[in-house]
Amino acid sequence: MLKMIAREWRALWHDPWLLALVSYVPLLLALALWGLFSAAVPRQLPVALVDLDNTQLSRELGRQIEASPVSEAVSFHSENAAIDAMKRGRVFALVLIPSRFSAQLQSGKQPTLEIRYNGQFLLVGKLLHSSLQQSLAPALQALGRTQLLAHGVPAVQANLHISPLTFQITPLFNQSSNYVAFLMPPLFIALFQIVAMLIFVNALNRELDQPSYGHWLAHTRRNLTVKWLVYLPLAVLQSAVMMVLLYGYLGLPINGSFAWLILVQAVMLSAVFLWVCMIFFLLQDKARIVSFCTALFAPAFAFMGATFPVHEMPLLAQCWRVMMPSSFYIESQIAVVSYGLGGTEIAQELCRYLGFLLLLLPISGLIWLRKRSYRSQGLEEQA
Repeated sequence: MLKMIAREWRALWHDPWLLALVSYVPLLLALALWGLFSAAVPRQLPVALVDLDNTQLSRELGRQIEASPVSEAVSFHSENAAIDAMKRGRVFALVLIPSRFSAQLQSGKQPTLEIRYNGQFLLVGKLLHSSLQQSLAPALQALGRTQLLAHGVPAVQANLHISPLTFQITPLFNQSSNYVAFLMPPLFIALFQIVAMLIFVNALNRELDQPSYGHWLAHTRRNLTVKWLVYLPLAVLQSAVMMVLLYGYLGLPINGSFAWLILVQAVMLSAVFLWVCMIFFLLQDKARIVSFCTALFAPAFAFMGATFPVHEMPLLAQCWRVMMPSSFYIESQIAVVSYGLGGTEIAQELCRYLGFLLLLLPISGLIWLRKRSYRSQGLEEQA
């Protein structure tokens, strides 16, 4: 067994692409992802401001929009120009203050303050919706309170009329609404699932080029165990380094033990290797194996439920999701990171991976077929 492990390490050392996959490629990809979301929270999103009122109140509303760290007011002289800018993607929202807006408010009428959002960008639209409401409400509430006091309404009752309810929205496990904490963990999981898949695919594909592939196939159980022993620790080490980067260097909050994450990652990666084995023995063609495995694991991020609720997905998507080891892992990670669970709860989570052991049945069947095929070819050549 030790000789086989040494042979695998030598093969890894002489395979530049495989060596890159287990060393610097995942690190470069992770740094590229972190660079995309390092801003953590979107800031100064452009908002078109059309001020047709041009009064002290309308200018105050513009200052409130400008004061918000999320939005940046961009003045337009006409509604059509602002709409055109929003269609071209130069601004993400539009605030239209109509003429005589302040006068109608002071006379007790109810003018309309028009606010439009570009719903094409769901997260940006939702963020601006909340930010603009919080920015504009104080200025308008102050005017309403002044009018009530002028009509002799006591200050306490005026406050109740203006804001009868006070809301506080607090994300339980991401209080700063940080995009790094929201998106980076599932993106890293999806990324390293694909990298682990490519590592094992390349390790297996290398055997197809060997003249002794028939002999390798005759001892499949031992040879697959060797590859599992060599490449699983490397894949776990990669993901562990990235978890240290997220929860150690970047300081994202974690309530549970880091060791539980490593354990679940090892189980998840073993399930990925089982999928690769089945596809390898099914197709026996390097290009097709890489293409099929990539297509299988590519939508991992979309199926994690981070950006779209799982129970709203169609049946086909839910079935595909169940085939992904990362879909089970993300739930375990949330249990450890957010709820601080461990021990018994993690053992229950690991039991959910038992279904992947069913892949051993088709793998065994395919190995038997491949062995028989090579034996038949050998007899024909001897004949």
